[in-house]
Amino acid sequence: MAVTAVDAAAPITTADGVPLKVSLARTERRKTVTAFLLVAPLLAFILVTFVFPIGDMLLRSVQNPVVANLLPRTIDALESWDPASGELPPEAVFAAAAEEFARRHDEKLIGKISGRINYDLSGAKSMIKKTARKFARGQADGVTAREAFVNIDKRWEKVRTWAIIKQAGRDPTPAYYANAVDRTYNEAGDVVAQPENRQIYVKLFVRTLWVSLAITVACLLLAYPVSYILSIVPTRISNLLIIMVLLPFWTSLLVRTTSWIVLLQSQGVINDLLVWTGAIDDEGRLSLVYNMTGTMIAMIQILLPFMILPLFSVMKTISPYHIRAAKSLGASPAKAFWTVYFPQTLPGIGAGSLLVFILSVGYYITPALVGGRTGQLISNMIAYHMQKSLNWGLAAALGAILLGGILALYWLYNRLVGIDKMKLG
Repeated sequence: MAVTAVDAAAPITTADGVPLKVSLARTERRKTVTAFLLVAPLLAFILVTFVFPIGDMLLRSVQNPVVANLLPRTIDALESWDPASGELPPEAVFAAAAEEFARRHDEKLIGKISGRINYDLSGAKSMIKKTARKFARGQADGVTAREAFVNIDKRWEKVRTWAIIKQAGRDPTPAYYANAVDRTYNEAGDVVAQPENRQIYVKLFVRTLWVSLAITVACLLLAYPVSYILSIVPTRISNLLIIMVLLPFWTSLLVRTTSWIVLLQSQGVINDLLVWTGAIDDEGRLSLVYNMTGTMIAMIQILLPFMILPLFSVMKTISPYHIRAAKSLGASPAKAFWTVYFPQTLPGIGAGSLLVFILSVGYYITPALVGGRTGQLISNMIAYHMQKSLNWGLAAALGAILLGGILALYWLYNRLVGIDKMKLG
């Protein structure tokens, strides 16, 4: 029988004559495209609801186009003026400002300009509107532009006024971040501390971190024994208890928060019970709502399930034979717990603590409803600037700082513990 020799150098092909290497590459490429198309809707959802809003927030935190776009000649003329000299800008600056104020005297445009400058200079809104109105009516004719400005309002002869306008015309600007940490710019352009009566944001950041840490510790202390009980009772009972833990998720957050107002107010259920039992008299009712006490009580109750579930998922996997083995080797129950059982629950503790802390830092509805004046957190100030003062740049800067702090915490947790060890259920 004759055997046909096969050329070892010839490429291996498929049945249709296509080289095997090319065919495999096509197949892998087709699988990659198919997989991408399957996850494309989820990717688009993440981009639209998460990535783009955060990117827009970061952009707004440094974006400052209003004054630069509406007063371009004035800002260009101010570029060569140094506020550190202590002298007012040259006549050309006053002339350019007079011309642009008169041209943009209509309420909408001049309102945008005055509103932006009013963030840094209290009372600037009325001053600029009055000045623009008089220039538009020609009531400042017959004198130099500088004299006209000073005659309309004496604040125009202050170096600080023009220094703030120059700073407000910078785009992009770090001014929002400076304001977010209670700093501002002086006449020389240096970053200095805000007056003491305007230093609020650093205190709010510190309060937010302190409250979030206290809530995390309280949730851990309350959730640990509950999770332990859930992990050791029979499955039938643990399933029923888990449903009770999850039950608050089926109730509106607004309803739960409002319920706490009913319970905690001075004429509420808790104070009535204390008076009825004789623990306090009717005139010594406790102030439990519209303060930090009410904020912490309500937030602990709302966030407790987020600590229980990670702990329970970890404890359920721990074999009870570990504790028994430690006791059989002579360890006391307390030592067996701390040396054998507790270390195995650290992934659940880390996951639950990180989850509760992050949620606490950004919580808004509960502090807004039950916090009152002393129970507000930084999230409430962000909402105020977004909805009422309309200082979106400052709100974005506050949000960016908060986001940076969360990412730093996440990075630190990853370095010390490892995200791969986190267990959420």
